[in-house]
Amino acid sequence: MSLKNVNTVLATAGTLFVLYLGLSFILFPEASTPGVGLPTWPAGDGGGFLVMKGIREFSMGLVLGVLLVTGHRRALGWVLLMEAVAPFGDMIDVLTHHGTAAAAFGIHGLTSALIALTGLLVLRETGKTRTVPAPAAHPA
Repeated sequence: MSLKNVNTVLATAGTLFVLYLGLSFILFPEASTPGVGLPTWPAGDGGGFLVMKGIREFSMGLVLGVLLVTGHRRALGWVLLMEAVAPFGDMIDVLTHHGTAAAAFGIHGLTSALIALTGLLVLRETGKTRTVPAPAAHPA
């Protein structure tokens, strides 16, 4: 299997996961909350922030999907690297709000690392120098 095929599988799996995660927070924020590692449901009307998280996740998945489908591989690699910041921030959020270290590092830290790794692999694939064939000599 070529590097491009491996990268496409990784990017597609990541995109589908982000879309699923976003939809689950938009449609079922109360059910999705325990899965992110935060110890309690937000006080008052804090549930709206979870819907916002869902919208953020879903829009990130749409961006990845568009780049993947349209074949903009280099842009896909850079966007994957940028989007790795979001789960890293979630990891910090869980750690600073008394969530478990296992959830922070195991869910969010690992997700961030996998997204960044996929981005680096896509950039490596697209960074290869392509040689242009020399024009054929015409007989005089």
